[in-house]
Amino acid sequence: MNKTAANIPRPPRVLGALALELAPGSSAARDAVPQADGGSLAALVAADLATFAPDATGLDLTLVAAHFDPVELLRPGWPLHQELWQLAAKAPRAPGGGARVLAFGSHAGQLPGALSPAPEYSGGPLRLLPFVLDGDAAAIARVSARCEADLMEEGMAGAGTALAAQEAFGMQVEHARYLTLHDLCALTAMQYEHAGLAPLWPLLETSLLSPAREAWLDAPPEPLLRYADGEVRMALFTHADWLARHAPDAADADEAARARLERLYAHFEARQRQLASLLRAHGLAVEFIHCRGDARAELEAPPAP
Repeated sequence: MNKTAANIPRPPRVLGALALELAPGSSAARDAVPQADGGSLAALVAADLATFAPDATGLDLTLVAAHFDPVELLRPGWPLHQELWQLAAKAPRAPGGGARVLAFGSHAGQLPGALSPAPEYSGGPLRLLPFVLDGDAAAIARVSARCEADLMEEGMAGAGTALAAQEAFGMQVEHARYLTLHDLCALTAMQYEHAGLAPLWPLLETSLLSPAREAWLDAPPEPLLRYADGEVRMALFTHADWLARHAPDAADADEAARARLERLYAHFEARQRQLASLLRAHGLAVEFIHCRGDARAELEAPPAP
């Protein structure tokens, strides 16, 4: 599968996840497991990754023993992986010790830092256990290149790993594989296309992979959105202004046509709410801007003091 962006810069660490696809209609009994169970699972993950990319043997592997929805991983700045890496950096290292396998599990029902899955995203069919590989820069470059090229196609988890995850979390696992975050972007882009959300993906992708750039969704009849400076501004229109933008000949419409336009406007408002909810799930702030004239210019205008 092609990645969603060409010439993706190589990160200083490998950011990925163990992806667990649940059986249809099933759910997990637990969203996190204690430290001991997490350590056993992390050791299996480390062995799988070392088989796939031998250079991973010399890298630190850090795993959170909890599962998340894709929207919790795909947020600007990769905050979940960043938190995981920062916690690992604080963990003591044995003098002269080699590569570490670290797992952060629950203690008294609590996970450390900001590693707790959000209950509102717990029901999805794809659950992800984030991991970070860190260490020697040359080894990271080799492992990253190998993962970005082939992990999606060849990174099936071992049978023992899949069974351990299934038992630990009380879930029915149909497929278990490894993904990089860029693989997850590609997979999510495809899923959003199937769900009728393809117009939003380029804007969301920009926020993830090129956050300093600007991106627009300007494809009527879709809502008008602008991403810049880490947030999204969405144009709000009164019914009259929406008609002027989307149906300039509405004044000559008959009664049936006007009723249809009323329904289209209600659908437009529902679409705005849907897109705003999805963007917020991906960690983006959404500001609604009342627009009466040149909507693009109004979205580009600096906020009023």
